Amino acid sequence: MGAQVRFEDRTWQVTALVDGRVYLAAEDGATGCVLAARLVAADGFEVVGLAAPQVPAAAMWADVPLPARERAMAWLRHIREVETGLPGGPGSGGGVPRPEYDSQAFTLAERELAKAKELAGLGWTKVSRPTVQRMRLAYQRQGLLGLVDKRSLRASSPTGRTDERVVAAVLEALRVRRGRRATTVKQVIDLAEQIVAQTHGKGRVTLPARSSLYRLVRMLADPAEPPGSPARTATGPDGAGGGPPALRPAERVHVATARLGVEAVGEDGRAVAVSVTCALDGATGCVLAAVLHPQQAAPVELSVLLAEMAVPRTARPGWREMLRAVHEALPLPLRLMPLDARIEATVARPAALPQTLVFDPAAAAVTPWFLTVCESLGVSLEAAPARRRGLHSAAGDRVKTFAGLFTRHSADLATALGAVHRPDSAGRQAEAFFSLPHLRDVLDEWITARWHTRPQQALRHPLLPKAALSPQEMWRVLLGVAGSVPVPLAGQDFAELLPVQHQAVTESGIRLGRRRYDHECLDEHRGRACPTTDGGRWEVRHHPYDVRQVYIRLPDGLLHEIPWTEHAHALRPFDDAVRRRTGQIIADRSGPPGHPASSSNGRGREAGVPAGGQGLTDRSAPGGAAVAPVPDGPGRAGAFGMWDAQAEAEQW
Repeated sequence: MGAQVRFEDRTWQVTALVDGRVYLAAEDGATGCVLAARLVAADGFEVVGLAAPQVPAAAMWADVPLPARERAMAWLRHIREVETGLPGGPGSGGGVPRPEYDSQAFTLAERELAKAKELAGLGWTKVSRPTVQRMRLAYQRQGLLGLVDKRSLRASSPTGRTDERVVAAVLEALRVRRGRRATTVKQVIDLAEQIVAQTHGKGRVTLPARSSLYRLVRMLADPAEPPGSPARTATGPDGAGGGPPALRPAERVHVATARLGVEAVGEDGRAVAVSVTCALDGATGCVLAAVLHPQQAAPVELSVLLAEMAVPRTARPGWREMLRAVHEALPLPLRLMPLDARIEATVARPAALPQTLVFDPAAAAVTPWFLTVCESLGVSLEAAPARRRGLHSAAGDRVKTFAGLFTRHSADLATALGAVHRPDSAGRQAEAFFSLPHLRDVLDEWITARWHTRPQQALRHPLLPKAALSPQEMWRVLLGVAGSVPVPLAGQDFAELLPVQHQAVTESGIRLGRRRYDHECLDEHRGRACPTTDGGRWEVRHHPYDVRQVYIRLPDGLLHEIPWTEHAHALRPFDDAVRRRTGQIIADRSGPPGHPASSSNGRGREAGVPAGGQGLTDRSAPGGAAVAPVPDGPGRAGAFGMWDAQAEAEQW
């Protein structure tokens, strides 16, 4: 409270936070009240005097040498301490500011002078108050890349001109001697010389001077594990009782995976088992992000979940049009809410940049680039040990409950739709009825309409044990108590956090995952090489679990949205009927060679499958994978059926 914000082209002061609503006051005496979720997601919103968190460009950061990156990260903590009083930034916790960096007692210029004296005392050369001021202003303009010494971008090797064979021997010696308390640098050098002699022959490799070897060992050694220090282990002491409890929204967000009890139709027409990976807020139980994926797929990249939870849906380009298109895939009586109500509820869904992200290394993938992004944005990562019981396991149990409730809903919905398409199947479960895009849309609507509004026993106040709150109500309660609103990222950061691939731009557009993406902004780049990459291919960022669009970085440096050319009709009711009939053809032809079902005259269907039977099992597939059973239309005779236009029209 008390901060000044820009909203609707005016400057306001935050006067109160009550039940998820922010009360504002302008300089001319005007007042206003707006939902916190709407405020932080509005166009042009910013906190006056506070630099918005920026995602550093991956390509530029990768070109920065490691020493320059470490120095930039060190500068980042010093700049944050000058501006906010804490090295970790506002809301990082961990005590009070040091006296010389107290913003209530000293001006910004005085704090910059104190920081210059501190750095000079630590041995930093050529550091004065103008230097600190210049670095602070560079960070506000360019983010983390503004703190990088531009001279370090010259192409150079961190080991200088040292023979690569000597460098490899020193690294191997450090690995062998890792974790031994009695190890000295001299012992590492002696072992490296022995490795060189045994590998390449005695006297065949010229070793540098002894002093150069000492510098090489110190440079290649892990700063956290210098020679002679004990090795760090994953099962080391980390405090009893698990992690601290979450008391504020988005303070601790847990990532967990659970299996669903329903199957979906894969891209090859076969039934696939499905899992859901959720980012669950520990304090409120809100699902900030959720993705559906096949169980055998690779672990979900945390950068995708961070993009889903930290960028509001209203800030993503074209979200209303995509929501309208996908909402038409199911008939209105089977929807949980009408389209207008769903749009309104989607706008109010919580979105925030987490303070701490707790994840299971087996269920989520972490890349070096993602670690850099988290450090730049001030997000702490915490890997939950598999053998520890506590808060993370409680979050895992909550995700299992989430998966079980959604399984029941999707199974009931599939049964109702199966009864529409085949009346004689009423009352039976229609397995693998939905395709993955349809099931993801059903999950998104169910989270908005049911999970966030359903009272949960875990969300109860100790003094009100009989009054359970819903996740959305708990989010509003804790926002008012915490006195601060977690600010999400901007819309352009959504694409920056997605995985990257390098693809060619052809005359037909971009080919990715057997899909074609095209837009008029590619016209002047078709068939041409990218001028900013070495291989000539273009940087394309894509959502692994949302194929509706990709993003390409053009020479202007911005990421442009490129839609899927077939998205306009891929999820409409009529085309979904085409998809089901295509799956039926695949089921008819999936028998082994010589099986009657594989014949082209259709007589094998009558002989091999009982009346009203489901799809066949493809015994030629590895592991006896089952082809997704697709409900038959009414009036089916042999291999052909009668088209019932009335039945198809009822689902539109």
